Amino acid sequence: MREKSRRPPSRDDRTVTADDTDYARLSQPAASAQRVQRVVESRDLFRGENEILISHDGAIYRMKITRQGKLILNK
Repeated sequence: MREKSRRPPSRDDRTVTADDTDYARLSQPAASAQRVQRVVESRDLFRGENEILISHDGAIYRMKITRQGKLILNK
């Protein structure tokens, strides 16, 4: 049987375990300082629904989970 070629993992291949979700992560180091970024689980935002409304800067945005499990954000 022919062996499949393996490519190095890309940024999109990263997996986040349940233990990682509630902790802040460090982003890529900036020129002079590091910035802490928060990770929010989509299930915590959607709470079992497939669509939510997000208010941002006076506008309402609609975020949906597609049948393929992707997120779509519309104004």
